[in-house]
Amino acid sequence: MQPEERKLLTFMAGHLVAGLAAGLVFGGALIATNVASLRTLLFASPDWWLFGLLFFGGLSVTFGSLAMGVAIMLDRPKT
Repeated sequence: MQPEERKLLTFMAGHLVAGLAAGLVFGGALIATNVASLRTLLFASPDWWLFGLLFFGGLSVTFGSLAMGVAIMLDRPKT
């Protein structure tokens, strides 16, 4: 792997991790504050762990993709 490729992959991975963390924090805040009775609905289900996994997984994928897209669009070429 070329050094330029490694630099780009680490750049994207860093933004992906930041987006994943933001998604988990946002999901935790929604559950903690019981917005739209999400916590009540989640824990009333017998398969709460599956729905929680899908909920946090969906938020993480969305926020991770958003962070990577913003990083690509805002990156300025170094001259």
